[in-house]
Amino acid sequence: MKALVIGAFPPSLTRFRGDLIKGLGSKGISVVALACNAKEEDIAAIELLGARYVNYSVERNGLSMASDIKTLLQLIQIFRRERPDLVLSYTIKPIIWGAFAARHVPNCGFYALVTGLGFAFQKGSWKKNLLMKLVVFLYKVALKRSSKVIFQNPDNKKIFIDLGIVHENKAVVVNGSGVDITHFNVKSLPSLPKFLLIARLLGDKGIREYIEAARIVKEKYSMAEFQLVGPVDPSPDGISLKELECLNGNSAVNYLGETDDVRPYIESCSIFVLPSYHEGLPRTVLEAMATGRPILTTDVPGCRETVVNGENGWLVKKGDAEQLAEKMIWFIENQSEWQRMANASRAMVEDKFDVHKVNTELLKIMELN
Repeated sequence: MKALVIGAFPPSLTRFRGDLIKGLGSKGISVVALACNAKEEDIAAIELLGARYVNYSVERNGLSMASDIKTLLQLIQIFRRERPDLVLSYTIKPIIWGAFAARHVPNCGFYALVTGLGFAFQKGSWKKNLLMKLVVFLYKVALKRSSKVIFQNPDNKKIFIDLGIVHENKAVVVNGSGVDITHFNVKSLPSLPKFLLIARLLGDKGIREYIEAARIVKEKYSMAEFQLVGPVDPSPDGISLKELECLNGNSAVNYLGETDDVRPYIESCSIFVLPSYHEGLPRTVLEAMATGRPILTTDVPGCRETVVNGENGWLVKKGDAEQLAEKMIWFIENQSEWQRMANASRAMVEDKFDVHKVNTELLKIMELN
């Protein structure tokens, strides 16, 4: 039996699907992992999981028809050559074009893993609304013959059903991508208030609100520290380093660039923050919870699944820098609550978000268990 696992960004195959790929291999399934322009170290890491890497061309954040047609044709060629028995695709373009390509292989089960709705589902200008209509149409046609569509939170599932993209009997929910609770060990909390946000530099991640909230907090508590870790992103919603510098003119936030290992940064913080506008189920939050950190995030799909208000952290309204600052100040003034919330975060991860539990559920959905 052969399975294709299709992503776009090569490191995501090892960081987010690595345990699943190993799980497929342990069942005697030959796994082929697809992504775009992997570096040698990415390919080596994928091969260590027991998978074979195949490259294909995909413009992750572009809107080029010529590029997307090229992606589809390449996938069709790969599918015809590999003749997989099942396919698991995640993120928009691998899902849409992978679903169309799967129709060229007889008896191929196609599973879509929707890891978030992304920029394309955010209403706004007429261009944004037009993009949303186009993406909804493509999803609807592409997923018509899918075996199952897997969501990481119930809100995203409901949106797809309400928009007529997928029928309810094909839609299922799992608890995110899961997190390896042995890789992220509980670490003691620092004594000083140090807030951390790990995210790509996107407006929808709440970067602007985080910087504004930090500025507000530091006017009252100058000893509070604020860190930001993450890469620049070429998406239309991306925040350039120049804009980041302008937003952070008073240096309220210390930008530390990107990293291949988030653990040292999480271990050095006391409160993890993600003021995102939407998520599938945020992996960085789960990693912070596994490390034993209180969480401050937004009351939006995906994020709200990670916090019980007052138990392991707080939920705030998206796009509201003042409310975000208020809860940051609450943490500073209620340090005695940190450890209780940290313990609750770890317990929640062990109960719901352990990667082995999530992958067991995924294998069941794909009828491999």
